Amino acid sequence: MEKITSICSRIGVQSDECIPFGFYKAKIDLKVMKRLEQKKDGKLVLVTAINPTPAGEGKTTISIGLAQGLKEIGKSPVLALREPSLGPVFGLKGGATGGGLSSVVPIDDINLHFTGDLHAITAANNLLSALIDNHIYQGNELNIKSVTWKRAMDMNDRALRSIETPSRKDGFVITAASEIMAILALALDLDDLRNRINKILIGYDQEDNPVFVKDLGGADSLVLLLKEAMNPNLVQTIDGVPTLIHAGPFANIAHGCNSIVATKMALKLGDFAVTEAGFGADLGMQKFLDLKVPYLPKAPDAVVMVVTIRALKSHGKAKDFNEKDVKALEAGMPLLEKHIQNIKGFGMNYIIALNHFYNDSDEEVKVLLDWANAHNHPISLCKGFSEGGLGMVDLASKISELTQKESHLVHTYEESDLPRVKIEKIAKNIYGAKDVEFSDKALRQLKKYEELGWNLPVCMAKTPLSISGNSKLVGLPKNFTLEINNIRPSMGAGFLVALTKGIMTMPGLNKTPRALDMKLDHEGNLID
Repeated sequence: MEKITSICSRIGVQSDECIPFGFYKAKIDLKVMKRLEQKKDGKLVLVTAINPTPAGEGKTTISIGLAQGLKEIGKSPVLALREPSLGPVFGLKGGATGGGLSSVVPIDDINLHFTGDLHAITAANNLLSALIDNHIYQGNELNIKSVTWKRAMDMNDRALRSIETPSRKDGFVITAASEIMAILALALDLDDLRNRINKILIGYDQEDNPVFVKDLGGADSLVLLLKEAMNPNLVQTIDGVPTLIHAGPFANIAHGCNSIVATKMALKLGDFAVTEAGFGADLGMQKFLDLKVPYLPKAPDAVVMVVTIRALKSHGKAKDFNEKDVKALEAGMPLLEKHIQNIKGFGMNYIIALNHFYNDSDEEVKVLLDWANAHNHPISLCKGFSEGGLGMVDLASKISELTQKESHLVHTYEESDLPRVKIEKIAKNIYGAKDVEFSDKALRQLKKYEELGWNLPVCMAKTPLSISGNSKLVGLPKNFTLEINNIRPSMGAGFLVALTKGIMTMPGLNKTPRALDMKLDHEGNLID
């Protein structure tokens, strides 16, 4: 690895703007943005994927590989990725640093404590919980009747979904799904961070009026815990491509994108900023375009749609996605076509990135390439995992050309649409739902929020495993109804969260979590 101070110097970050955490990690002071304010932005490339499967898609691997490929063809790329959460690291998913020769390092540091951002977010979240409970204990001057704010922990722990304290019923959300995480990812600077924290809804009083942090006080103490976490983290790929890793809101619950400040910084420090959005395009991409872009404010110059032969076969209901199965591959293609239609509907330029696995048969690869060519879908065969940047030169070259074309973003809904209409447009136009069914509770909530004037953008919380709301419906399901059970205001983040049936804000560990299989050598290095 190259010393992080050398990486900073290479991309134009001055010594007083680089805050090293050891030799290979650093935070970049936000003051660099003021100095580079007049510098022209680079091209923005968004990497997304089809709905995830057990077969793997490799969206982060392709993001990293694309940046490596851009470096190989003489460009100056900067990656902007999300921070991993400890819950998935020790649970089902594992780390979030790519794979093979398209990886970001130091891997274990990034996947575990890194520079402490998620701990700071957890602490700020729980400080607010403590302030709320203490206010009630000390006399409750605000006449708080019900508390909607929950505690947080950065670990999958289903036992904490519901708890009882001596004074009330409470519960935990995983840190990556907390509103503080969403706020940190969307805040433009410390002042904006404070303003957003003050807008957090903490509950309702005896007369059913909303109570906010600004009523309670303490916003500055939360900012104090978060002020270092607001600075993006800088690391590198294994071949030295600068990589900003900052903020990690889940895409199935929150908005699934890295921070506004990190993306803006990447646009200033490189001629290409490569970023990703969590899970499939139905979640991460839609939220990136509808919830994040207004704060950038810059739409992607190109979108990369990541697929694998294995994942398409999985969506085509293959009995074994490791075995050759052209029929299952073809059966999975309608889902890919739907995601491409959505990209076109947003007005974005796109390319399919076929992430190559060593056991993909030549026949299956040819079938997908021929299908793409027959339907005029640009496509590139990507071998970043096995070859690093050299295996990504074709995609990089095509992206370099594609980003020269103009694109005109068209949002999913109008800003003036009522929240119910926004939910219905996302469900029907993006997911392909036939209808949307709201629970009585959700309808009451929508009516109340409308009366309060909370006509905000909508952040959908649903399973990532299916384009529908049912995780068991793989491929491209038809004639399904999306069920909305609950609507939660995230006033500081600036959106309403619509929770579909079955969604959990505190995941549980799977039957055999990765934590049980991890092994260390005598020096403490992970060797699994």
